[in-house]
Amino acid sequence: DAIDLPLDVLFGKPPKMTRNVKHIDRATQGFDTSALNLEESIKRVLRLPSVANKSFLITIGDRSITGMVHRDQMVGPWQVPVADVAVTTRDLFGYHGEAMSMGEKPLSAIANPEASGRMAVCEALTNMLAADVSLADVCLSANWMAPAGVEGEDAALFDTVKAVGEKLCPQLGIAIPVGKDSMSMKTVWEENGQNREMIGPLSLVITAFAKTNDVRRTLDPQLRTDQGKTTLLLIDLGNKQNRLGGSALAQVYNQVAQQTPDCDNPELIKLLYQFMAANREAVLAYHDRSDGGLLASILEMAFAGHCGVDLHINDEDLFAALFSEELGVVLQIKDSDKAEIQQQLQQFGLAAYTREIATLNEQMQFNIYHSGKAVYQQAISQLQQIWSQTSWQMQKLRDNPECADQEFALIKDSNQGIKTRLSFNPDDRPAILTSKPRMAILREQGVNGQLEMAAAFQKAGFETIDVHMSDLIDRDLSLDSFKGLVACGGFSYGDVLGAGGGWAKTILNHSKVRDQFEQFFNRNDTFALGVCNGCQMLSQLHELIPGADFWPSFQRNQSEQFEARFSSVRIGKSKSILLQGMEGSIFPIAVAHGEGRAVFHHNSKQAEDFIAMQYVDDKGEATQHYPLNPNGSELALAGISNRDGRVTIMMPHPERVYRTVQNSWHPDNWGENAPTMRIFDNARQWVA
Repeated sequence: DAIDLPLDVLFGKPPKMTRNVKHIDRATQGFDTSALNLEESIKRVLRLPSVANKSFLITIGDRSITGMVHRDQMVGPWQVPVADVAVTTRDLFGYHGEAMSMGEKPLSAIANPEASGRMAVCEALTNMLAADVSLADVCLSANWMAPAGVEGEDAALFDTVKAVGEKLCPQLGIAIPVGKDSMSMKTVWEENGQNREMIGPLSLVITAFAKTNDVRRTLDPQLRTDQGKTTLLLIDLGNKQNRLGGSALAQVYNQVAQQTPDCDNPELIKLLYQFMAANREAVLAYHDRSDGGLLASILEMAFAGHCGVDLHINDEDLFAALFSEELGVVLQIKDSDKAEIQQQLQQFGLAAYTREIATLNEQMQFNIYHSGKAVYQQAISQLQQIWSQTSWQMQKLRDNPECADQEFALIKDSNQGIKTRLSFNPDDRPAILTSKPRMAILREQGVNGQLEMAAAFQKAGFETIDVHMSDLIDRDLSLDSFKGLVACGGFSYGDVLGAGGGWAKTILNHSKVRDQFEQFFNRNDTFALGVCNGCQMLSQLHELIPGADFWPSFQRNQSEQFEARFSSVRIGKSKSILLQGMEGSIFPIAVAHGEGRAVFHHNSKQAEDFIAMQYVDDKGEATQHYPLNPNGSELALAGISNRDGRVTIMMPHPERVYRTVQNSWHPDNWGENAPTMRIFDNARQWVA
């Protein structure tokens, strides 16, 4: 029941605050682009951190944990970080999910705070539209930041909150139920006897959330080169105003510019959502226009698709058309669908805002034509290296510089990206067996990959039992009743260095538990799998595992950094019971570890016949090249079995990508099951 409770009972009676605020004149100079050099401008904008490649930040964070990640930052076979939206599944079995996106335009607030707030909301919404969502289902979280007390900033905050909360969001039919504020965006200090201060401008960071009924309908920026002749359309919600205020171009030339982009007609956002709902299946690639303008949007799509583009600009001001950050989206459609799409645009009231702007070329070149005249030409690979230079230099300072150089060198035309070659059909699964053997899902303090591991083995037909090390030590749980055991991955012991070793010593130094594991491994009717931290742990139990004396240890990655990758592996000719029938197959798999470098302390020759899985390059050959080999393992080793094949250890995470929808990229012809599902099916068949 509702209770009518006075608020002062909960919060007391704090003193009322009164602020005497006033507006200030925010007039800024116009931005004259007539003297700018196009080539230099493109280089400057592509290197700006807000526009540039951010791989150096992305690859050090675990993006596959939970096994419910459908759309991470990395897009396409070349794994380029240009995704608009994050998408996760609601569970480990279905296709319902959630989508999340962000929007922010802080530079615009210097000239026009209200416009910056509206643009932050609308940027989040155009990003969100890459997922199959309804505008009515979108909720927003607002993070307000302002230097309270600084002249003009309190008034700007008030105006922006009112513009967003009282006007724009009600017009769009969405709400901001949650948020936070940081009102102390000012710092003061003394330097050389002088008082100094620095303020951060008003900023609104919007996070948008929505449900999606089918994560498989999510669109990516990757341009498709395998769909026949295609055209790129720009739906320009800015209606050719091309205002440069607050843009990346203005920033790299130390300008603010007077006129900023704005959401002049919120109704267009509604129409765009309606159009996409009706025509999503016809769209091959989707990207919003944001930081860096149309130029950055088109190039990011080309980088993800590894293809050339001819961009046609017919506007009078070339720089404004290329670099303005007005609201808009770019769609790739088949030429055979153009007439139908044009009719749909007309029906939804967007035809007047839409124009054809680009086509693909086979020369891997980026060409800009202004009013039919060629004004710029550059190789896509060269532009991608310019775009990636900021990330590369950051990596060289933070990580092993040799690894950073190797990754940067991969940006070239000859790199064919992730390839798949399967010796089996993942959807051709064995008959379901009625009995359910008991499977121990083993974990230790901090392990966080047990749920997806249990789901994979459960899908294969096991009865999965959560077994914590404390159950074996303190609660007299026995391994005698289990047919299988899997040591799970994740951040055991907070993922401190040597965490797998600490887990192993918990077993080796506890006589009762040690005896249990030794008896389990010596039974002929059992099997075991170790993944990531579990791989480290089992490798250090080799003295308890028959036929594991040649196993390597797993040490700090060669890059000296945690590696979260989507890496190609090849299945070797091994005795591993988990990989039977998969020999020679090549497919991508999730990697997430800080200590995965396999180092052999004995003659590695004796291990070669038992290598179960190796990291490979785009030609399918075992490689030491970073980041194709993400940790620098000897023999490109990703997984290995013992001599009779009953125990297999691997650093990659098959349990996070056993469903197609869990993969960062996959071929169009994959069905429900990804290749790694065969690992779990093989386990069930072996027990049978």
